Amino acid sequence: MAGVSRAALLRAAGFSAAGLAVGAVAGPAAAASGREHPNVTLIREYYAAYAEGDLDALRDRFFAADISWTIPGHHPLAGTKRGVDEVIAFFTQLGRAGMRAETYFLAADGEWVVDLHRGWSTAPEGLDTTWALAFRIRDGRIVEAVNYPGDQHAADAFFWNNFPLAPIPDRLDVNS
Repeated sequence: MAGVSRAALLRAAGFSAAGLAVGAVAGPAAAASGREHPNVTLIREYYAAYAEGDLDALRDRFFAADISWTIPGHHPLAGTKRGVDEVIAFFTQLGRAGMRAETYFLAADGEWVVDLHRGWSTAPEGLDTTWALAFRIRDGRIVEAVNYPGDQHAADAFFWNNFPLAPIPDRLDVNS
């Protein structure tokens, strides 16, 4: 596989996996015709609230109380956030980096929505890659999300450079 990057393979896999979700492909034509799967509509509306930085809407309209949100990688923001407070705290940190998203593709099958989007930082610039997310929806709310970055190494480097760990005494102090 000489000449093929890991990022290219991940992007290709994202397109292939998303293409399998033929039950409810959600391009502009589907949205305009009213044929869009309700869970795709929910995620489209979630991204609109995210673009506005509306953490109250994310908490009150889109996230289930028992949500889990998994961020892969080896950086300070990586791991699974459990519960709406942890997920909102994570989104607060993303806001510090001016993270933006431009949706390329959404598809749904049952309770799952697959999303493929461009995600980039603006404050500071430095991260710009394709991401895939798998959202699980229950009762009209996001109960689970798993991120899949197109370039995990770039994501790790960006988050380490912009979200350093606190010094050991502060990091280990349970009262801070």
